[in-house]
Amino acid sequence: MKLKPTRVLDLVANVLVAALAAWIATRVAYDSFPPISIYAGTSLYPVAAIEVALAFVIRARVNDRQVGGDRHQLHPITAARAVALAKASLQVGSIAAGVWLGFLCWVLPQRGTLRAAAADSPGAIVGMFAGVALVAAALWLEYCCRAPDDPSDDPATT
Repeated sequence: MKLKPTRVLDLVANVLVAALAAWIATRVAYDSFPPISIYAGTSLYPVAAIEVALAFVIRARVNDRQVGGDRHQLHPITAARAVALAKASLQVGSIAAGVWLGFLCWVLPQRGTLRAAAADSPGAIVGMFAGVALVAAALWLEYCCRAPDDPSDDPATT
């Protein structure tokens, strides 16, 4: 079975399902939620930064044909683990972005009438962008882990 790149449509579906679930939960139980600080959603930013750095390292090694079993090369298992990290991060990031989006869809219209909603909005916005940043970083990492195209088996024509 060949591992294929993540489809953007799957990520959009994650966002929409998570947003709907979060909107319903927020609508039903907002009064029992704790206050959302500006730092509530920031935990995904460092993960996104690490994935971007890892993507650049892997991309450089792949472009320089430095993938293999030698100790100075990028081991293929390391690249496979990076792909697994990217795939998992795509799921986490898209779901997190959806949850924060659903929360925002309920909170933003309530800002004028509820002081708590106005106070919770900045933290939710930071969290939503953290999810988007993780998705972007994971897509980049997944892209950088692609195997270079194999040379054609067809004989050269002259």
